[in-house]
Amino acid sequence: MTTLPPGWPISFADVVAASERLQPHLTPTPLRAYPQLDALVGHDIRVWVKHENHQPTQSFKIRNGLNAILGRSAEQRGAGVIGASTGNHGQGVAYAGRLTRTPVTICVPLGNNPAKNDAIRALGAELVEVGDTYDETVRACQQMGKERGLALAHSTNDPLVIAGAGTMTMEILDQAPELDALVIALGGGSQSVGAMTVAAARKPGLKVYAVGAAGAPAQYESWTRGVRLEGQPAKTFAEGIATGSAYTLTFDALRAGLAGFVTVSEAELYQAVRDLIRITRNLPEGAGAAGLAGLRRLAPDLRGKRVGIVMCGGNLSDRDLAIAVAG
Repeated sequence: MTTLPPGWPISFADVVAASERLQPHLTPTPLRAYPQLDALVGHDIRVWVKHENHQPTQSFKIRNGLNAILGRSAEQRGAGVIGASTGNHGQGVAYAGRLTRTPVTICVPLGNNPAKNDAIRALGAELVEVGDTYDETVRACQQMGKERGLALAHSTNDPLVIAGAGTMTMEILDQAPELDALVIALGGGSQSVGAMTVAAARKPGLKVYAVGAAGAPAQYESWTRGVRLEGQPAKTFAEGIATGSAYTLTFDALRAGLAGFVTVSEAELYQAVRDLIRITRNLPEGAGAAGLAGLRRLAPDLRGKRVGIVMCGGNLSDRDLAIAVAG
């Protein structure tokens, strides 16, 4: 894809503007090569890992949250912002709220990762536990926002969010312009659409592949069928990709721009968590390990290529860490 199709949700200029907003507040995260990962993946592939787990909230979504708030007017921020999250988007928005003194409310599903809930509260946001699934939480969040007069910072359906995510790929190409492909976990699609937006402007030959959880197949099924599905089952420990719907702002772009899309099992995700801990000595959450799990599936098609994967988050629950380590 060398040019962005009509109706693309953001422009490269939006990503540049986001980068300028974030630069005073965030430092570039490391992009590292690990020869043991090359050997593990095989097929003569060189692997680079983008360590977004080194962000202040241990997730790339701080980029999204900061841009979603910094990109709004002082009047909009003054009224307060609300968002729905399984944790990382909520932490990003809460962090930005504390930075800008913006009142923030975050809705999370019942039974959400307690460590992520604690982190959101610690950043000063009001936390509301509502809904048995993320989709139910989103609907409750939207209703609460209308009742309270709060601006909605949707985790995906917000151009500021997608542009914030795009700043990650700008950094990656600054650090390793020789990359041939990126393999990215896909929840709502902000990382992937942001990456494709930057690639079209900076490196049109860069291919972007998506990885979903087999237990939360709504995005994959939507992409393969060409129909945007909603309200689908989502059962995976990888909270960041536990989405039951495809989203209006990213669906068409994902269909038009992705070079490929694979799903991986819970066992493959846990194995990738173990491998990344063993080789990189970093702690990935489930979604943060999805890039490696997906790359192992895609490896025969990427023989001899230079490939970036993203450890997009490091907020793994104690329960899932224990399961991963137990093997």
